Amino acid sequence: MKVIVCGAGQVGFNIARYLATENNDVTVIDQAADLIGKVNDLLDVQALVGYASHPDVLEQAGAADADMLIAVTYADEVNMVACQIAHSLFNVPTKIARVRQQSYLNPIWADLFSRDHLPIDVIISPELEVARAIGRRMSVPGAFDMIPLAEEKVRVVGVRCTERCPVINTPLRQLTSLFPELNIIVVGIVRGGEPMVPTSNSQMLAGDEVYFVADTAHLPRAMAAFGHDEKSARKVVIVGGGNIGLNLARELSEARQGISTKVIEIDRDRARRVAQALPAVTVIQGDGLENDILEEANVATAEAVVAVSNDDETNILASLLAKRYGVERAVTLINKPSYGPLITTLGIDVVVSPRAITVSTILQHVRRGRIRSVHSLGDGFAEIIEAEALETSPLVGTPLNEIELPEGVIIGAVVRGGQDGQVIIPRGSTVIEGNDRVILLAMADAVRQVERMFAVGLEFF
Repeated sequence: MKVIVCGAGQVGFNIARYLATENNDVTVIDQAADLIGKVNDLLDVQALVGYASHPDVLEQAGAADADMLIAVTYADEVNMVACQIAHSLFNVPTKIARVRQQSYLNPIWADLFSRDHLPIDVIISPELEVARAIGRRMSVPGAFDMIPLAEEKVRVVGVRCTERCPVINTPLRQLTSLFPELNIIVVGIVRGGEPMVPTSNSQMLAGDEVYFVADTAHLPRAMAAFGHDEKSARKVVIVGGGNIGLNLARELSEARQGISTKVIEIDRDRARRVAQALPAVTVIQGDGLENDILEEANVATAEAVVAVSNDDETNILASLLAKRYGVERAVTLINKPSYGPLITTLGIDVVVSPRAITVSTILQHVRRGRIRSVHSLGDGFAEIIEAEALETSPLVGTPLNEIELPEGVIIGAVVRGGQDGQVIIPRGSTVIEGNDRVILLAMADAVRQVERMFAVGLEFF
């Protein structure tokens, strides 16, 4: 597949890295020579300096025979114009654009991005995606990640194991006998920063980050087995009233009854706009790092603080101050990847990376075959994939213990029967049928093989 990536910032760089590792033909465009130099040094892709919205630059990048254009520069208008030119002059089949400005996304202007106007096939709004991701994480207390799949019948959950976790130091093959009602599959373990796909002999240790797949109906039981029985937060303080904070506060106040939400915003004009947009939310104008502002927000009685300002250091310090006040759970937005490994050692519970969330969202539209959704884990070490098994798939009709899956792939759940379907946590004797939805974890270097397993056709690796 030939892909043009417009923008060599964190999102563009990581999309290009993902696609290049899967042997796609990738070209990266950016006006910043230093960013293009970094791409040339670190990635096996073509890269050129120029304005992504200029026709001659897109022509030089090979737009005439490109399959996809992904526009993720920092300027919404450049992204939109690049898609328009890719469509009008080069007939690029698929065009994806990152659009930050919420005004463009207002439903009353929905026709703007139609094929007859600005022909963009997929619009990614980082602020909306991040707000939704934070909301999902908050819906499962004790989890640092949560992904709903198969119309929310299945959950993929990330938890940290502590010394109090009842299932540590136990081979995974014994979990079923020790916890007969624990209907889960552990699909990934990160230990000391190193990810791995577990085997039946693997054990979870204190300090591990564990990803498991569970039937949604069994999730409370599964969380209790990992030592997490926290209650959902009913009092939430959000530090930062930007687009992410605004969208999160709106989601919490509108979608969940009985939640008290307060927003702290340092900019007076922005605080006023948030207050006007969300009359049911308490908005406090001030610095979230000042004790008197935190006391005015009554942070000591809050059950969760969510720090989503535009500054990483402010988010980290606001979260740590809130923890000192006794807040049970701190969710922190971090843009700089280098901060990630430090955060959990400081006592922050959940780290949210806009870059990783945006990349994960875009990947859903890049994957081929009968793949319904894709979610990147951690810093991209693996993907959770939901795909439909066709009759021609090598997975269909044979017990799983007789199928030689690619190395780095583990099946976590099978959903059979459409909207009212049955969730099957697979065992060795499970047989996948045509039209089943299969949920699996694939390490990054195995994703291409997974795509082939679910391709429309008879070819297989």
